[in-house]
Amino acid sequence: MSNETRDSNEVFTANQARAAGFQTRNVMQDDFGFEIPVEMVPLPSNGRLYPAESALSGQETLEIRAMTAREEDILTSRALIKKGTVITHLIKSCLVNKAINVDDMIVGDRNAIMTALRVTGYGSEYTAEVDCPNCSERSKQDFQLTELPIKRLDVDPIAEGANLFEFKLPMSKKTVHFKFLTGADETQLTVMMERTKKQGAEGANLVTTRLQHQIVAIEGIKDRTKINMFIRNMPARDSLALRKFADKHEPGLDMNTWMDCPHCMESSEVRLPMGASFFWPDTE
Repeated sequence: MSNETRDSNEVFTANQARAAGFQTRNVMQDDFGFEIPVEMVPLPSNGRLYPAESALSGQETLEIRAMTAREEDILTSRALIKKGTVITHLIKSCLVNKAINVDDMIVGDRNAIMTALRVTGYGSEYTAEVDCPNCSERSKQDFQLTELPIKRLDVDPIAEGANLFEFKLPMSKKTVHFKFLTGADETQLTVMMERTKKQGAEGANLVTTRLQHQIVAIEGIKDRTKINMFIRNMPARDSLALRKFADKHEPGLDMNTWMDCPHCMESSEVRLPMGASFFWPDTE
């Protein structure tokens, strides 16, 4: 029996049961006395960047169900890893509101949900290896994910409900309209980087490729061929200024934190690494 047929039969059976007066049972709660926890997660964007018809519009928080073994199956799916959609399926599985399109969520909101899911699944302590900015030596460091501050949206979009912002390039004086990357954009970038890596050109065109996904219009011109030509030839000062402005104002979690180096004994600010141990911690 196909998945589609099985799903249809399950829905049909459930509808028949309700019509006949039968009550469905919560086995986890009724038989095992355990209820999967549900948490409220703040959205850094406050839902301001989503159109009125979106289930995300105006949402300051979202409800998530804590991770279970079912989500661990998602995290180990070779097919999803290959497609670059593991995080999308993980978030979709744990969101209480199934009407939400996870691909439409901006990356900062997705990161907030992803971090909250990791906390519900394995706790707030995260151990990762980082390079010391002072002496370059590598060491294991313990971080507390619940201590990461939320970066709220602090710049107004062109219009409420639109993921679109304006910035004037300092060198060329051109007005750019750009957006914050979404889950769909991030998936495309991941796939493109994997292809590039296989071709032996790791990191090639990383800046221009990201800008091509972010910039929507330049001086009102929306033709993608013309925009891409401008991006490849834009002054480095303009490119840096736009990227710094977007990074500074993008809502999400502030991933900058502090480490104490055991080699040089210096305290330094580092960016929290998101390695494999983020979702597969050493619990021994």
